Amino acid sequence: MIAQELINEIEKFAPKNLAEKGDPIGLQIGDPTQEIHKVMTTLDVRPEVVQEAIEMNVDFIWAHHEAMFHPAKNLDLSVPQNKMYALLIKHNIVVYASHTNLDATKGGMNDWLAGKLGLTHVQPLIPNDDGETGLGRIGELAEPITVAEYAEKLKHTFNVKAVRVIARNLNQAIQKIAVLGGDGGRYWDVAQAKGADAYITADVYYHVGHAILANDFIVIDPDHHMEAIANQKMAELVWQWQIEHKWDLEYINVTHENTDPYQYI
Repeated sequence: MIAQELINEIEKFAPKNLAEKGDPIGLQIGDPTQEIHKVMTTLDVRPEVVQEAIEMNVDFIWAHHEAMFHPAKNLDLSVPQNKMYALLIKHNIVVYASHTNLDATKGGMNDWLAGKLGLTHVQPLIPNDDGETGLGRIGELAEPITVAEYAEKLKHTFNVKAVRVIARNLNQAIQKIAVLGGDGGRYWDVAQAKGADAYITADVYYHVGHAILANDFIVIDPDHHMEAIANQKMAELVWQWQIEHKWDLEYINVTHENTDPYQYI
């Protein structure tokens, strides 16, 4: 099969028109008309992921975060990012990214997160006109739980040693939960206005945290890397498409590299 066949299925699942304005999704590197045999899924395209792909003879990487989020200003190969691009080209690896369109699509990133959080009666937090797609999700836990208990649970859910909690009362019971994968701090007031008891998102800024406290709301930040849930889910989609279309891919798997830049000490 050729790369474009896989790209077509990706774009049916996560249409490009769902992406936020200015988000550089889509084909990042490579020739969409080349044959592909081995696919790897990953949250991030980092040098260690590319090295893993080279060692496994992968020729298509499907990523959530763009490899080329910021345009290259030169091709100085002493720059690690540029060297990574050169290695991808040298080894004929196609890189395709589905970012905010994968976040927004029905059955995509934020639905995966809502499922991981145990939410039911799930609806888009910031719906598009169709009412089924859009950024974030909001739903309900089966039973109320305290902020402290839920924060502890999220540590295990996302395999992190600590989570950041913005709350005046850790013993407050919560049940209606909003979630937005990645950097969603700017939408905390939307979550509160929609009636959420708490909001799960990442990269909440210091002064935004003060505004959240001042408005007596609750936010739990379990790290941007919570989106790594997509690695396995994306691979499962490729397996599903392979069966449906009788593709002959030799290998479909997730990266084994942990691309979280943070360590908790």
